[in-house]
This record gives sequence, structure tokens and C-alpha cells, in this order.
Amino acid sequence: MTSVRLSERARHTDEQPITYFLKQAMENPHLISLAAGFVDQASLPAAEAKAALDEILSDPVVSKTALQYGTTQGYAPLREKILNHLRSLDHFGPGDRPISVENVVIGNGSQQLLYIIGEALLDKGDIVIAEGPSYFVYHGALQSFGVRTLQVPMDEDGMDTNALEEMLVQLERAGDLPRVKMIYTVDYFQNPSGRTLSLQRREHLVELARRFSKTHTILILEDAAYRELRYDGDDLPSLLAFDPEHKHVMLTMTFSKPLAPGFKTGYGLLPKEVLAAVLRFKGNHDFGSSNLSQMTIDRMWDNGSYHRHVELLRNVYRSKRDAMLDALKTEFPALTGVRWTIPHGGLYVWLTMPEGMETGPESPLMKAALAEGTLYVPGSFCYVKGSMAKNNEIRLSFGVANEGQIRTGIARLATAARGVGLPRVAMPKLAGCRG
Repeated sequence: MTSVRLSERARHTDEQPITYFLKQAMENPHLISLAAGFVDQASLPAAEAKAALDEILSDPVVSKTALQYGTTQGYAPLREKILNHLRSLDHFGPGDRPISVENVVIGNGSQQLLYIIGEALLDKGDIVIAEGPSYFVYHGALQSFGVRTLQVPMDEDGMDTNALEEMLVQLERAGDLPRVKMIYTVDYFQNPSGRTLSLQRREHLVELARRFSKTHTILILEDAAYRELRYDGDDLPSLLAFDPEHKHVMLTMTFSKPLAPGFKTGYGLLPKEVLAAVLRFKGNHDFGSSNLSQMTIDRMWDNGSYHRHVELLRNVYRSKRDAMLDALKTEFPALTGVRWTIPHGGLYVWLTMPEGMETGPESPLMKAALAEGTLYVPGSFCYVKGSMAKNNEIRLSFGVANEGQIRTGIARLATAARGVGLPRVAMPKLAGCRG
């Protein structure tokens, strides 16, 4: 018997670890999923999308444009709106940065753009630096490219840029700096930790990319998927604000989180040299993203329903975040040793169990949680294999479940944790005692 000879890239590409857990959630209707980073079902803008589609499809000229192929780079009126939106978020005037509508590309979700950027930039053996923990779905793409992914620790202010600087110095000493192509960061309400990169570290990150670009330009891939979902605190400028010549920062964002994932539409603002290569690859992928989706979003932008929906989502998710934080405070008293982040936006809370309580896919806690009827993402998924992975962390998402389900899900998780050894109140360690 002969067998199919798969490509080297196919052999390097593993199934995403989240697949099993999503399957569990879909197949068990009684399971409360605090795992998947999906969006709130009840608030999806069906009526607003229908109104926009009705307007488009009732016009005999516009409808035929919407149902035709578009351009690889994307629908020009929407790209213009995106550019103005990004300028508004960062308080740029038209002449403040060397950016124009020609720097904007629209893709089939930001995930496609993240992948194509990797295709355009990365060769086998190149080095990408990311936070630890970081967005595990992108780890899969990096693995398929055959790159070496290194991770820098985080704290409450996001990526530790001092640790990043030390890593870059060590790589230079080892002669590996020419292999460093990209630094990847989810810098607003990070997936998975919920943390945001501080203002001082944003400036430091771009300065490091600039300073260590000695044989080639080191690029920063700023994945700002959650920027618009901010529930309290002040907005921070994107990394573009610290890259006045637009040489180092590649910004990607999406309409999936602030509007609806069914449109499968994301966008990027890229340096021109990178954009030219991305467009060549994108042409091979799709000849251009869905004109109908882009024109529907454009119409929703024009009539104000997009911005109204973003404001609605902020209120919806703020309440759900607060429900999760309240439930955690109730179910895991401080002396139990359980800790968690307090995100100011996004969809995620990062939970750290006491040392010794494993949270992995085969751990007693995971089995107990499934038996109780709740599901989480093991934190170990969010680290690159063989790196700084810890085995006592959990990613929780408040995106899908309603407030009542969130409270019940956290209560079930606490019951499961107590069932495998978490005390209701941690006992203080006495001098001279073992353990």
C-alpha cells in the first residue's frame, strides 16, 4: 500500500489543542463552557445586518457589485473608514504618520492576515518572540512555518520588555540576532491573560525593535483584536504611536469581536514593503475577501449601527466580566491561594491555582471539572512546547456564557477543585513542619 506524501509544512502542523474541548462543549448541552473565546450569541446584530443587506440587495447596481469579486486589498470605501478610525483611536492627524489607505488591507478575519504575514516573512529556522503565555492558535501557525518561537514572561503590565531586552542581547551574543524576524504581541486585554501592555513598555518595545535592527528590520506584529472592547480605564495608543516612520509595526484588528465573526472580516495596517508581499500571497489565497461582507460592514458603519453595537457590547461584556470576578471572589477566598487577573477589557480572565494543583488536559482537576459540568482551557496550551510552561494555570472566557451560567460554571469549578484537594481555606505552614 502506498500512502500520501504530505508536505513538510503539513507534517509540522498539529491539530489545535482546543479542538477536543470545543467538541466537548458542542456535544454536551449541559456543559457550561468557560473555554472558547467565542462572542456573546444573544447580542449578535442580526436586525442591523439584515437592514444593511436589504439596502444593498435592493439596489440593482450596488447589489451586483456586492455579489461580484472585489480587489485583493479590499473594498476601498471601507479601507478609507478603517484608516480614519485608526487615526481617531490614536489621535493622529492626516499628516502625522506616513500612512495612507494604501497601507490598509482587508482579510478573511485577522487570523488569515496573521497567517499570511507569517508566510511573507518567515523561513524555517527563523526566530519569533512572543509573550508567555500567548495566543495558542497563532503558535500553531508558527509551528507550521518551522520557526523557533521564544517566549518572554509577563506581569500585570504585559510583556516584560526588560526580559525581552536581555533575550535580544543573549541572541546577539550567540550570533542568532539575524534570525530574529518578528516580535508578536496581543497588547490590549491579552488572549489569554487579559493583561494590557503599559504605556512605558509600549515605547520600550518599539525602541528595542529599532535598536536591535542591525542586519535587517525586526518587525512587531501587534494583534489588537480586543482594543475596542474596553470596559473601564483609559485607552492607550497603539504601538504605531511610537513608530513615527512606520517601519517596525504591523497592526492587525478584526470585526469579529466588536461586530460579528460571521462576517469573517479583519484588517491590517502594514508597512508598504510588507504589504506588497502580503498582497502577493493573499492573491494566491482568495483573489480578495468577500465583497458582500465588506460592503455590509461599510453600510453599518455609515448608518451608525457599527459604533452603537460596539457600545452595546462594552456594556454586555462589562456585566459578564463583573459576574465572573464576583463569582471567583465568592468561590475562591483569598486564603485558598487561588489568584486571577482583573482585565479592563477583552474576554479573558487568567486563573492561577496553588502550586501542585495541575490543570492540564489529563489532570484530575480537568476530569473533575468535566464531571461537574464546566470546561476551561488549560494554561499550558498557551505556552510553546518545551518553554516556560506552567501546569497550574487556567484561561477562563466570559464571552459565550450568560451571567447565570458564568456564576454556576465558577461554582462548579470550585467544587471540582475542592474535590481534588483544594482546601476551602489554605492552612498556614508552621515552622518545623514538612509539606
